[in-house]
Amino acid sequence: MATSPVSIPNTLAAVQDHTRVFQDLVYVYPVISRRSRGLSIGINLNPDKRCNFDCVYCEVDRRTPGRAETVNLPQLREELAWLVRYALEGGLATQPKFNEVPEMTRVVRDIAFSGDGEPTMVPNFDECVRVAIEVKQEFHLDDTKLVLITDSAGLDKLTVKRGLELMDGSRGEFWCKLDAGTEPYYRRVNRSNVKFERILANLLETARARPIIIQTLFLKIDGTPMPAAELEAYCGRLKDLTAGGAWIHEVHAYTIARPTPEPWATRLTAVELETIAAEVRRRTGLTVQTFD
Repeated sequence: MATSPVSIPNTLAAVQDHTRVFQDLVYVYPVISRRSRGLSIGINLNPDKRCNFDCVYCEVDRRTPGRAETVNLPQLREELAWLVRYALEGGLATQPKFNEVPEMTRVVRDIAFSGDGEPTMVPNFDECVRVAIEVKQEFHLDDTKLVLITDSAGLDKLTVKRGLELMDGSRGEFWCKLDAGTEPYYRRVNRSNVKFERILANLLETARARPIIIQTLFLKIDGTPMPAAELEAYCGRLKDLTAGGAWIHEVHAYTIARPTPEPWATRLTAVELETIAAEVRRRTGLTVQTFD
């Protein structure tokens, strides 16, 4: 049964620590997510730490080797079913950091494809989605969302498109990254070889078929927030998408929450983040939620 959304402080250990390792599980992990408004069970399709972005704010330690190179579907299903049952039966509420918010651990608000890399890079993304849907059905999680947290680079792949269509029929929600308005800023922040034009085209095609959430991490680079011209260009990209037929449900504007590999990439204050969000609202007319 779903519960009404609650405000979750960012000072909780379960919020500050989003480690993707839980007990001896390889593919799944629990977190208390402010954006999910409670318990999110993550599916890590990239225990090998493969990603097509190298974001300056990413906390994943890519200097140490990953734990697996492929996704074992039977093991993924077994682990996901175990963790869902463990949460529903109250076991998770007894664990360190989760015992701060025991009431939140018994309701699975979403199952999210998000891990140590980009989930759409796996060759069988659609089959992974089927596993999650089967577990949802097994535990009668009708109100639980299936969330894809993606950098948007692989949304044009055939297996991903099939996976998105499966998610459409199972309360699918799509959180698609857009961190920049121009190619140079995109290269500076996301440090990817994927062309910026491909990101924008994928967002447009995907959002013409279903609503998406644009997720944007705003930060300071060398002590300076996103320049005014860059923010104007970013808002222009959002307006171009909506003018082209994209269905943007809302924008999630957030900032750095955990240690980064680059000391010159730092978080915004709550006031700075809200100032940017207000400008995005003014320029685009979109709903913008902030998560500082």
